[in-house]
Amino acid sequence: MSSIDQAGTYLLGDRTVRRLGYGAMQLAGPGVFGPPKDPDAARAVLREAIALGVNHIDTSDFYGPHVTNQLIREALRPYPDDLVIVTKIGARRDAQGAWLRADSPDELRQAVHDNLRNLGLETLDVVNLRSMLDVHGPAEGSLEEQVTVLAEMRQQGLVRHVGLSNVTMTQVEEACRIVPVACVQNMYNLAHRGDDALIDALARDGIPYVPFFPLGGFSPLQSDALSSVASNLDATPMQVAIAWLLQRSSNVLLIPGTSSVAHLRENLKAADLLLPNDALAVLDGIGQPAKGTH
Repeated sequence: MSSIDQAGTYLLGDRTVRRLGYGAMQLAGPGVFGPPKDPDAARAVLREAIALGVNHIDTSDFYGPHVTNQLIREALRPYPDDLVIVTKIGARRDAQGAWLRADSPDELRQAVHDNLRNLGLETLDVVNLRSMLDVHGPAEGSLEEQVTVLAEMRQQGLVRHVGLSNVTMTQVEEACRIVPVACVQNMYNLAHRGDDALIDALARDGIPYVPFFPLGGFSPLQSDALSSVASNLDATPMQVAIAWLLQRSSNVLLIPGTSSVAHLRENLKAADLLLPNDALAVLDGIGQPAKGTH
């Protein structure tokens, strides 16, 4: 079994985490709604992630809702000393599973308390504010009121660190004037490179960037190119996509998600994969950075 130590570590808030973590979203039911078909299997994935050295788990109380946090508590409490659990607030689900904005001060405070209760914690390590100005991607607009609420909860000791999700460069700069920003979590992968400038700016400030959907939104041609590189390297497309992200910048932290122990082990083996220059050239051509920056 490979060691994820090969991928290195980075500072997340005031804690050092391995750059390959785990995202718990897929442990909920279909559409990230309701319970999983096999809760025991979901708990087994979480325990295996810890056994393989993962010490950064990403979750949210609106996954399920409540499902992934409760599974994490059931599977992992008492938590390992080095485990950093990152959650996010700012959205909610309706009875049909739709994603709705929920970022009024009262809703944000309630969400923090819901996460604390369902995870069985007295303090949340990192809470990401998920901007819902546009559910499909970053959109400009002030988040001052929401970030200020999180800064207050940090002062109260309910939250150790504040992060941001689905945000623009302008919103990161605005938040940094209110509270130290521990991380930024946006969609970014081989094919969708609009955050290139943001990643580099965060790296200069020592702030982690956590991309989600490492294989999201690829065209058939892009998928074919990725699969060809993977085949040549005797690796899976997901392993190559993860390895490319790890080599993109040292401040990139990965949280690939899966509900399968076998896929979890496969994904974490990407830590051993060093992409040669010819492979990088093909992969870099898959997606072009967007004009302008987020």
